[in-house]
Amino acid sequence: MKTGLETLILPAGAAGAEAAARTLVAGGLVAFPTETVYGLGADAANAAAIAHLYAAKGRPAFNPLIAHVPDIAAARRIGRFDARALRLADAFWPGPLTLVVPKTDNCPVADLATAGLDTVAIRIPAHQVAQAILRAFGGAVVAPSANISGHVSPTLAAHVENDLSGRIDLIVDGGPVKVGVESTIVGCLDAPMLLRPGGLSRERIEAVLGAPLARPPLEAESCDSQPLAPGMLASHYAPRAQVRLGAQDVAADEALLAFGPARLPGVDGAVAVMNLSPTADLDEAAANLFGYLRSLDAKSPRAIAVMAIPEEGLGEAINDRLRRAAVVR
Repeated sequence: MKTGLETLILPAGAAGAEAAARTLVAGGLVAFPTETVYGLGADAANAAAIAHLYAAKGRPAFNPLIAHVPDIAAARRIGRFDARALRLADAFWPGPLTLVVPKTDNCPVADLATAGLDTVAIRIPAHQVAQAILRAFGGAVVAPSANISGHVSPTLAAHVENDLSGRIDLIVDGGPVKVGVESTIVGCLDAPMLLRPGGLSRERIEAVLGAPLARPPLEAESCDSQPLAPGMLASHYAPRAQVRLGAQDVAADEALLAFGPARLPGVDGAVAVMNLSPTADLDEAAANLFGYLRSLDAKSPRAIAVMAIPEEGLGEAINDRLRRAAVVR
């Protein structure tokens, strides 16, 4: 891995998009905002750049990457879409949905980015900065979350800088993201399958399909097994402090990640308290999740106690990230 890079930070705009495109063409790494989280971009066709990306993140090379493209025409150059996949693409792209489909015969995405699978994960982001960069570059860009692998995902440029300064070439600062959790991933191979809950709820997807989403037969349980899609490793999205779920009280050496108006016993003596949504709004909670985890972790508590969050809507994605963050490491 390259070390000691001077990481340039530029504001979003035409100059930032052009600089990002030049960096990608040259095989460099660019962090940029999407509506979900900040992504770390590399030329999807450049295996050397992708290897550098894996090294910069410390990411297992068997964990596949999502190829980001600006429109459906570009998506169909790299993946084969059946009728159900096209229905989902028409309904939700651009947006926080990733579709895993078979590769086209001449798919330019490097095998390293697909982790040796015969499928490719594709997304069209709904963010003007990401769109400007993709159009200026003119090709597919693989872009996992712009953080050290396994750490809390970044929702601000400052989060990217904290994790990756000196490891990547450029950060394009587009301000805070809107959604705050990664994209929902649906496999469109046989029956459409929910591979990762995310910023688009299961209910909305099933309404378009007119049928329930299947579940994967077995999620990745360790670093020795190959996940079908990004974000399926058992331990992921982890702060340094241990995460304690379903908290009904707070110890004096813990921080509290609250949800809703209720107050827990011990809250007045907590190391720190942040509320994902005082009004129990799941969209607000999703947008705040990773930033609040990072802020609480910076207080160096023994653990982060997390109040219960309902499973419906975006709560499914929030709880998925929290369960992975809570895996004992």
